[in-house]
This record gives sequence, C-alpha cells and structure tokens, in this order.
Amino acid sequence: MQTPPGLDLKRCGIFVGASYCGSGELSRKYRPFIFTDDLARRVSNQIQLRTEVRTTSEHMSVRRIGVLTGGGDAPGLNAVVRAVVKSAINLYGWEVIGIEDGFDGLIHPERSHPLTPFDVRGILPRGGTILGTTNRGNPFAYQSEDGPELAPVDLSARVVENVKVMGIEALVVIGGDGTLAIAQEFAHMGVNLVGIPKTIDNDLAGTDVTFGFDTAVTTATDAIDRLHTTAESHHRVMILEVMGRSAGWIGVASGIAGGADIILIPEIPFRVDAVVEAIAKRDAAGSKFSIIVVAEGASPAGGHPLVVGGTSGTSMRFAGMGNWLSDQLVERTDHEVRVTVLGHVQRGGSPSPFDRILATRFGAAAVRLVADAGFGRMVACHGTRVDSVPLPEVVGVVKTVPSDGEHCETARALGICFCE
Repeated sequence: MQTPPGLDLKRCGIFVGASYCGSGELSRKYRPFIFTDDLARRVSNQIQLRTEVRTTSEHMSVRRIGVLTGGGDAPGLNAVVRAVVKSAINLYGWEVIGIEDGFDGLIHPERSHPLTPFDVRGILPRGGTILGTTNRGNPFAYQSEDGPELAPVDLSARVVENVKVMGIEALVVIGGDGTLAIAQEFAHMGVNLVGIPKTIDNDLAGTDVTFGFDTAVTTATDAIDRLHTTAESHHRVMILEVMGRSAGWIGVASGIAGGADIILIPEIPFRVDAVVEAIAKRDAAGSKFSIIVVAEGASPAGGHPLVVGGTSGTSMRFAGMGNWLSDQLVERTDHEVRVTVLGHVQRGGSPSPFDRILATRFGAAAVRLVADAGFGRMVACHGTRVDSVPLPEVVGVVKTVPSDGEHCETARALGICFCE
C-alpha cells in the first residue's frame, strides 16, 4: 500500500477527514483512508481528469468551494448538495467542502469536511440534509454556548477569516430568507457566494417557486384526502392546520388540490361568523361535513396570530389557531369538530419528483453561477427557466398570496370560502 507519487491529499478532493460508513452520511468518527494500489491508481486518474478539465475551462479559476444548508430543513436539500458536488467536480474539477450545521461550520471549521461523489451517493431521495442545519446560528449575533443569559457576540470576522484559512474561494449558501440575509451581510464583507432558495412555505421573493414546497403541498393534500372520508362518515367538521407563518401558499395550494371547503390564510383575515355561515350553507345543501384548511399564521379580523415560546425571532412559534377555531365552532354549531396539526410532518420525508428535479437544477445552476463569477446573486426559477437575481432584491421581502390573485380567484370560483 502506498500513496501515489506527487499526490497532495489536501488538494485532490478524494481524501476526506471522515470515512464513509455505508449510510451516505459523513461519519463523525474520524478514520484515515488506507490507500491500496487500486485506489491509488483511481486517485491518480481522477487528478489527471481534473487537470484536463481545469486546462480546458474558460471559466473563473476556482479550486475549492464550500456548501452549507441553513434554516429549517426542507425536502430536496440533499438533492441540491448532490448536484453541487457532482457538477463542481465533473464539470470543473473543483474540491467541495461540506460545511456542517449552517454557518456554525464556519465558526467551528473542524465541523467541515471534503465531499466527493462517493459521499453523496444514494442521497437524492432522502429528506433532511446530510450536512445538518440550524436556524439559530447567526454569526453576527451568535449566542454563546456557555448559556442563553450571555449577550450574543459578533463572530462574523472569525467566519471571514476561517473561509480564507480553509481555502474556500466561493460559498454556495442554501437557505431561506434568514440564511440568505446572513449571506448578504457576508457578501458585503467580501465573501464570494451565491444563494439557493429553500423553503417549504414558497414565500421567498425573486423566484416563482422554491424546492420543498411541492412536497409539503403533497403531504398536506394527502392529509385532506384522508380527512374527507372520516369527516363524511361522522358528519364532522375537520380542521387541518398547515404551516405558513406569513404566507398561505401551502394552505391555498393544498386546499384547492384537496377540495377543501374553507381556506384561512394570513393574507386574508377571517370572520368566525363567516366560517359558521359557510358550514351552515353546506348543511342546508345536504353536505353534513366540512373541511377547513387553516395556515398557522392566519388570524381573525381585528385579532392576531397565536404564538408560543416568545414574541420575536427564533423563539417565536406560530401554533394553536386550529384549536382556537375549533373551540369557536363547537360553541356556535351543532357539529363535532376535530383538529389535525401537520406540523413538521410537512418538512420530512422523501422529496417529490418535482422537488428533486428543481433542487438538482438549482444546484447545477449555482455551480455555473460560481464559474461565471456571478457572486452576490441567488438562483431562481422563472416560468420554466432557471436563472438568477441579485440577493439585495430578495432579502427581507416576503412573497405573499395576493388576495385577488389567480390562486384565490380559482378557489372562489370553485366555491371555496376565505370567510373575509
């Protein structure tokens, strides 16, 4: 057993700090690779191939990029990571560093590891992210691990320095509005990066759709389908609470797809009296059951969404509107009312074929954007095209459901009530 002559283990992109354990994930127990003669030959061939790719490439001279996933998880994250790794290596011969747990992996660089095509085998259909993620790791206001009572500290300079020390020449940042807002701040500090939009809520500006949304809608629609049969059998009112803090895209889409009778979303404050009237109207027409889809961020007219765990930031969670509405309807109707809260079920599971394709397209497009030095931009989907938009046009802008838009007009045409 020997190391190939002239082999630089730090730059070849095949040697990794954690051995493969058969599950497709990076092992957190470090075991060095042992180079057999056959492996040495394959490594040498890979190096030669990458040299040829770099020689013929007319794009930006990049040798190493990093990729991270931040914020809440969404179906399709692994598909993006896979596409970034395979595109970067196959097309340009770059090394790819997988950064664990969002920006935390740049605060603590020992939690970052090289990724190869071998490491991303089998992850296309898997939910979650092999890199891990967090929605609390903001380097500009980092909460000390010594205790929440300590004031947050600014570790952004440390992150910028670690990016340089690690030899990362560009970052691919996969995340929602919060993660991309942090990315934008680092772009202002001179870090070369591109963004990839991720959220099941589909509320990111600058793109028609985000990966994860289709899978979440599919999950919610399946729940509505199942609730229909039991609601009709028992003549009950069934309330399904779905995610959607500031935007009701999941509620509207799943409500239309599942044939809901009432849809309540954050963009359209509802009246409980109107909900009662809609149920009574169905009763009079011979339909002794009703299906209500309510987004977690919906609120009654003159009221406000229900939250738990705090009043702002990551400590605040929207929850309870489904149960609150149930209590109101039990008092004002003769129906039994049952509530189903999907919660994080919408985030989990295997991504739909649509999300796998979109995520893969986004990942490959992000790599091309890096090669073209299109830094400070986010890949986006417009119609059938994947292109890019400047990050400043995206950050801080919530894409809400237009109350007079095509989705709502379609729902109203079908007799679905928003109970304004």
